Amino acid sequence: MNILAPAHSSRSHPVLHPVALAAILTLSGTSLAHAQAAPPTEAPGLPPVTVSASGLQLGASDMTTPATVLEGDDLVRRREATLGETLSSEPGITSSHFGAGASRPIIRGMDGPRVKLLSDGAELHDASTISPDHAVVSEPLLATQIEVLRGPSALVHGNGAVGGVVNVLDGKVPTAIPQKGVEGSAELRANTGAGEGAGAFSLTGGAGNLAVHVEGVARDAGDYRAGKGWAGGNKVPGSFNRTDTGSVGLSWIGERGYLGAAYTRQTAKYGLPGHKHSFDGCHADGDHLHCGAHAGEEDDGHDHGAEAPGAVPVVDLRSERLDIRGELRNPFAGFSALRLRAGVTDYKHDEIEDGAIGTTFKNKAYDTRIELQHAPVAGFKGVVGLQTSQRKFSADGEEAYVEPTITRKLGFFALEEVRLGDWRLEAALRHDRQTAEAQTSGIERSHNGTSASLGAVWKFTPGYQVGTSFTRASRAPTAEELYAQGLHMATSTYERGNADLKSEISQNIDLSLKKTSGDTTFGVSIFRNRISNYIYGRTIDEVDGLQLLQYSQQDATFTGIEGQVRQRLNRHLGITLFGDTVRAKLDGGSLLPRIPATRAGVRLDAHWQQWEGQVEWLQVARQNRVAEFETATPGYGMLNLGVSYSSQLSSGAPWQVYLKANNLTDRLAYAHTSFIKNAAPLMGRNVTVGVKVAF
Repeated sequence: MNILAPAHSSRSHPVLHPVALAAILTLSGTSLAHAQAAPPTEAPGLPPVTVSASGLQLGASDMTTPATVLEGDDLVRRREATLGETLSSEPGITSSHFGAGASRPIIRGMDGPRVKLLSDGAELHDASTISPDHAVVSEPLLATQIEVLRGPSALVHGNGAVGGVVNVLDGKVPTAIPQKGVEGSAELRANTGAGEGAGAFSLTGGAGNLAVHVEGVARDAGDYRAGKGWAGGNKVPGSFNRTDTGSVGLSWIGERGYLGAAYTRQTAKYGLPGHKHSFDGCHADGDHLHCGAHAGEEDDGHDHGAEAPGAVPVVDLRSERLDIRGELRNPFAGFSALRLRAGVTDYKHDEIEDGAIGTTFKNKAYDTRIELQHAPVAGFKGVVGLQTSQRKFSADGEEAYVEPTITRKLGFFALEEVRLGDWRLEAALRHDRQTAEAQTSGIERSHNGTSASLGAVWKFTPGYQVGTSFTRASRAPTAEELYAQGLHMATSTYERGNADLKSEISQNIDLSLKKTSGDTTFGVSIFRNRISNYIYGRTIDEVDGLQLLQYSQQDATFTGIEGQVRQRLNRHLGITLFGDTVRAKLDGGSLLPRIPATRAGVRLDAHWQQWEGQVEWLQVARQNRVAEFETATPGYGMLNLGVSYSSQLSSGAPWQVYLKANNLTDRLAYAHTSFIKNAAPLMGRNVTVGVKVAF
C-alpha cells in the first residue's frame, strides 16, 4: 500500500492506516540512521529554542511533552491570515476553517475551550471559543514566535487546556533598549487565490530607560477561489477578509527587568459562507425540531453557499486590548524572578445581514497572572503563581442563543523540576474555581477542580531522548455549554445547554522519542487521553440540514500518533516524512464529530548559498469514521512548494524575498473539521509573494 500516492479521481482515495503511519514515523528514523556507512564529518543538531509557555523558560528538548516552535524564516514562510491556518500543517494540528476570516487551531482532535490561546502568556479574550465563525484576535504577521504545547501538561496556563496551549509572542511591549537606538521591520505580501494584499510594519525606539514600540497590519482579501470542479462555482461567496491591526507600547527598562504596557486595536470585516435563511423560525419542541413550511423542503446534504451572494452575512469586528507586562529579576532573597501579565479586553462584533445588524456579540474581560520563580533549593527549581479572570459576555439580536453571562475564574499553580544526571523530572499542581452566572435566568453554577501532572525526560545517549508524562486535569463547563438555548444559523444548529453539567476529568498519557542531532533527526509521539464526563454537542434530531445539539456528557477516549523524521542527504538537501492520526470515540463505540482525518506527507528541502526552497506532497485520507448525522469527507492530495532568497542591504540590514505556492494542482478539498465544509472548501491554487526588510 502506497500511503503517499495521490488519488487519481474523485472516486479513488487512498486510506492511511494508523499502523502504516506508525511504521513510517518510527521505523524510518531507525532504518535511515542505520543506513549511514560512517559517522558524518559534522553532526548538525537542532538549534536551541526557548519555550516561554513552559513556565520555566525551558528549551524545546527539555519538554516532557511535544512542543512546536515556529520562528524566524520558518514562521515567515508558514504564516497565513489566521492563526489556525498558520499552524494547520504542523503534525497533530489542524484548523476549524470557517471561510477566510475565522479559524482556530485544533490540537489532537480537540478545539474550542480545550485549546487555550495566549498572547505572550496572557489569555486571549475574544468570542472564538463560543463559535467557530468568530475570529481569533491574534495577527500572525506581527508574531515573532509561535509556541504550541500539546496535551494538558501545561497546567500553569489553566487546567481547561486539555488539548494544548498556543502561545503567540510579539514585541508590542519592549523588553530591551535597541542597541542602535531604533530597529524595526517592514513586510509586503500578496496572493492570487484571494487577490490578497497585506502589509506590516514594526518599529522600536528607545534611549535611557524608556522604549516605545509601534506596529501595524493592513489586509484586504476578496472571496477566494475553490479547487477546480466545485459545484458552488469558482469562488466561495462571503469568504473575503479585511483586517486592520495597530498597537503602541511603552516600557521602562532597568538592569533587573522591565515594566510596560501596550494598547492594541483590531478591526475586521469578513463574510460567513453557507448561511441559510431557510432556518429562520425553526425551534425545538422537546427533542425534536420544527421548521414550519421549511420542514418539507428537500436538501441534498451539501451546502453550496448562501442563497445569493448578497445574502451572505458580514461580521464587523472591533477589539481593543490593554496589556501590562513586567519582569523583575532577583526581587528578594530566595527568588530569581517575578513576572506579571495582565490584560483588559473590550470586544464587540456585529453580524450584519442585508445591511442591518442581526446580532451583536460583546465580550468584556480582564485577566491577571503573577508568577514567582524561586532559586534552586536542594536541586529543585520551580515557579508558583496565581491567575484570575472575569468575562462578561452578551449576545443581542436574532441569534442570541446564549443569555448574558458572567464567568469568574481563580487559579493557583505550582511547577517544580529537578535534574538528576541524564534525567529531568517535572511535577505540576493546579487548583481552579469557576463561577458562571446567567444574568437573565439568575442561574449560577460553580465548579472546583484540581489538576496534577508528572513528567520525565531521559537523554539516554547523546542526541537521543525519551519523554513521558501523565496528567490528570479537570475542566469546568463553559457558560455556553451550560446555558445555550437557541438557533445558531452560522453552524446550522439549534443549541441547548445543560446547567447540570459536571466538570470533565482527563487522564492523559504521552510518550515521545526524539533524535536531535546527526544526519537523521526525528520526533515521534503517541498519546492516550481518557476523559470522564466529556462534554459534547450530541445531535438528537435533524431537519433539512439543521441539527438539534444537546450538550451532553459521556466518557470518551482520544488516542493517536504524530511525528516526523528528516534525513540529511548532503550539505544542500534533506528529506522529511511526517504525519499524524487521531481516533476519538465515546464509551459504547459511538464516534465524535469533526475529528481530523489521518495525514501523511513527504517534503524535500534544499539550501544553497542565499537560496532556500522546499517542495511538499501532503496526502489527507478520506474520513469515514463519522458520528451520527455526520457525512464522510473525501480525501485529497496537495502539492506545495516554496522558495526564498535572503541578503543584506549596503547598511547591513537583512532582507528576504519569498514565494510559496499551495495546492499547485488546484485540487478540490474539504476540511472534515469544519461545520461548513461543503459551503467553504479549502482554497484552490494559490501563489503568495512577499518581501521583508529588517533594520
